[in-house]
Amino acid sequence: MIDPIAAGALLRVEGVGVRFGGIVALDGVSFDVEAGRIVGLIGPNGAGKTTLFNCLSRLYECGSGDILFNGVSLLQVPKHGIAALGIGRTFQNLALFRTMTVLDNIMVGHHCRTHSGFFVNSLRLPAVTHEERATLEKAKSLVRFLGLEAVAGARVADLPFGTQKRVELARALAAEPKLLLLDEPASGLNHEEVGDLGTLIKEIRDRFGLTVLLVEHHMSLVMSISDRVVALNFGRKIAEGTPAEVQAHPEVIQAYLGGAH
Repeated sequence: MIDPIAAGALLRVEGVGVRFGGIVALDGVSFDVEAGRIVGLIGPNGAGKTTLFNCLSRLYECGSGDILFNGVSLLQVPKHGIAALGIGRTFQNLALFRTMTVLDNIMVGHHCRTHSGFFVNSLRLPAVTHEERATLEKAKSLVRFLGLEAVAGARVADLPFGTQKRVELARALAAEPKLLLLDEPASGLNHEEVGDLGTLIKEIRDRFGLTVLLVEHHMSLVMSISDRVVALNFGRKIAEGTPAEVQAHPEVIQAYLGGAH
């Protein structure tokens, strides 16, 4: 596991602002995510959490500010280069290839780590065979790690929602990210599955040496696994600190309960 104190900030969000017409989605949001940490990003609906995630993965453009990953501005990285840079993501609404098998979906995730181009592939040179074998082995290891052996050959569309969530997580891990963005990972899961998910996220962080940033409405999950929590409301950062500090912050209480508590 990475020593988070020694490693410093892996991700730095600096004054990020986003507007959609006259609507301010993000208003000068800044925070750091230290390497090796699990950081929760919370806030009511419309707070700007998913907008920020979409800026991190370059689906949205920032109107102002900057986002630095390992010291590199993401605003200078092409959209297709985000995964290769070391950022993996899951989505609140599953973004899997539904007619493909579990194993094939996971193998797609490893594509950003292959280097053979069109010419090498067309000639079926040894480098292609080696990369294909490595990709298959990577996918199989993730199938075992996430307990998907029984459904590895099944079409994703035929699987329960909770299983599909694990497939998308495996695909994100196949890209060998340094930073894993989890967008509402507990959405649609039952109580037991949410408990298992919390254990799994911590195990993933420790086993793969990852940094995790998660957006989640399930407060007990966020507060039980996060090292730090950042709270947004109406596009602004209203609190940042340990889970206990953020839970007790007056603006966070007001945002969730609608008044002083």
